[in-house]
Amino acid sequence: MKEKYITGDCIEKMAAIQSASIDMVFADPPYYLQLSKTLTRPDQSEVKGVSHEWDQFENFQTYDKFTFNWLSQIKRILKPSGTLWVIGTYHNIYRVGTCMQNLNFWILNDIIWNKINPMPNFKGNRFTNAHETILWAAHNKKSKYNFNYQAMKTMNDDVQMRSDWNIPICSGKERLKIDGKSVHPTQKPEALIHRIIISSTDMFDTILDPFFGTGTTGAVAKKLNRNFIGIEKEKVYMKIAKQRIKQVQNISFQDTKITRSLKKELRIPFGTLVERGLLKIGDKLQDINKNFKATIRADGSLRVNKNLEGSIHKVGAKLQGNSSCNGWQYWHFEREGKLISIDRLRNKARLINKN
Repeated sequence: MKEKYITGDCIEKMAAIQSASIDMVFADPPYYLQLSKTLTRPDQSEVKGVSHEWDQFENFQTYDKFTFNWLSQIKRILKPSGTLWVIGTYHNIYRVGTCMQNLNFWILNDIIWNKINPMPNFKGNRFTNAHETILWAAHNKKSKYNFNYQAMKTMNDDVQMRSDWNIPICSGKERLKIDGKSVHPTQKPEALIHRIIISSTDMFDTILDPFFGTGTTGAVAKKLNRNFIGIEKEKVYMKIAKQRIKQVQNISFQDTKITRSLKKELRIPFGTLVERGLLKIGDKLQDINKNFKATIRADGSLRVNKNLEGSIHKVGAKLQGNSSCNGWQYWHFEREGKLISIDRLRNKARLINKN
């Protein structure tokens, strides 16, 4: 897998990235929290919020200009089939969303990340801020973007994945600390990034994170066998990100495959297997119980006898007395005494087409 680390201002550094080369972007930009007072707990201890220089802007106009500039670069480098994910709070997400729409990104969903263990509201003068908003957008209104619907459904116990995600904040051992203090104030949980990456990318896709921080996106991308580019302005964050990602263990390609939607798979007619020599004219197919046999003909049809012939689906249905049949699952060929599903040959044909 390819890992690329770039230290510097993301707007300047993205200008050097090739146009239409990125499959997915996850952006966790400064929220511009506009904190003016020190926040304390009931015991008078100070709450460590976001008071860093990188979150400081002169006014909304300055923040909007900054947002427009980095989003413009993403618009250029994102593939037409790629998608953009941006996370934020009520402080900034509406301004970011407006800018995205002004640049003709097409918003697909606004995801609510419901924090199941949020920080309480210590003053008791507002509702507890228990969620953040994630905007998921395609390059434009007509984009044919990637969405791994079946993988999301499988992950959610075969129920459609909703747009409200209940995931705990980053805490405990996952939270990066030095001398007992958190390294980054807005470190995101790996579970959140995992779901985002699985939902909209495939293995070997290239993911860009222009606000890399301590490298959560890179760590999860490496686990899932995706390429990534991380851009981070703060050198101390980048150093820690590299150390963190270096310790991530590689997982086999087989184990990081996801459940694919049949609608997204390349259609391969059965006759294609005959044309390409994966099966031969005259070869025999049979069901898994070896109750029926059929002979492959030159046009990809099957013949059981003079009264029964047709496609793999039609013949399979007739033999079972059913109105329909998935021939790819029903029929098998024999190799070295073992029955093998013809669906394995279809997958082989798909790989040949891709290459």
